[in-house]
Amino acid sequence: MLRRKLPGTDLDLSVVGMGCWAMGGLWWGDDVRDDVSQAAVERALDLGINWFDTAPLYGHGHADEVLVRALGSRKNDVILASKVGVRWDGEGQHARSDLTPAWIRADLEANLKRLGVETIDLLQIHWPCELETPLEESIGTLESLRKEGKFRYLGLCNYDAAELREAARWGHIDSLQTPYSMLRREFEAELQPQVLAFPNEDGTTRQLGVLAYEPLCRGLLTGKYTATHKFPDSDLRSHDERWQGPRFLKALTLVSRLGLVAKRRGVPVAALALAWVLRQPGMTLAIAGAKTPQQIDEHVQAVGLLDQADLWPEIDRLVASFRG
Repeated sequence: MLRRKLPGTDLDLSVVGMGCWAMGGLWWGDDVRDDVSQAAVERALDLGINWFDTAPLYGHGHADEVLVRALGSRKNDVILASKVGVRWDGEGQHARSDLTPAWIRADLEANLKRLGVETIDLLQIHWPCELETPLEESIGTLESLRKEGKFRYLGLCNYDAAELREAARWGHIDSLQTPYSMLRREFEAELQPQVLAFPNEDGTTRQLGVLAYEPLCRGLLTGKYTATHKFPDSDLRSHDERWQGPRFLKALTLVSRLGLVAKRRGVPVAALALAWVLRQPGMTLAIAGAKTPQQIDEHVQAVGLLDQADLWPEIDRLVASFRG
């Protein structure tokens, strides 16, 4: 498994990390089983994936519980990335981002308890605050918690370029987690140049580490779905506009063409999609969620495609043909 350093840190991470949202069960259909999720984690470990991205919101803590059981005695051999700031008040209630100092501290303490660790390697703000808490207060609280040894590195998720710059005024930001895939490329507008020249406290610039989430567009870029596929209401994709109407059909055209390339190369479509993300300027790592060990097997094949120079001109032309 190829590894890359998260810029500015000592975290040496497999280029593909495992996302834990689906193993939480909630919003991912009726086929999520804890024993299969645990087997997927074990397969990831066996194939060299050394970091796992989770969050309190994933099954409202259940993903953390499954992850810890699956890691067992190997928990101290991996890197844990988690999140903080989302508050959920009960069934049917809106989950909202609460970055008040009191909630950040309470959420982090609960996070540490569930994961059974004293320090989280990479702690990320899950979403920008919805309660108008000044970013200065939120980042200041997190920097205090970092000094207390509660976590080592601080990342932001779902922040735009202007918000990133504002956060950098109040603390040291180590990473950004943002959506990016062949089918979702907003990153390339303002965020890409920003992370390639991110401001330091002394006025110089550095490259900010970037973790791409949804590199497979919630499974759409796996080649496993047809135009007639229907998800149950318990699966959030049943309400996702990317899986509906002309946009969905256009995406399937791209996936079909990718499938022809993948067949010639003897690799899954998912591996092509992941490798494409990992080759883009500014991208450090990709987070790929999985329900099964077989999906892990597909994901890790992306590594072997990264240096196949003759492959990418054709793939780039296909991707350029899609604007969704």
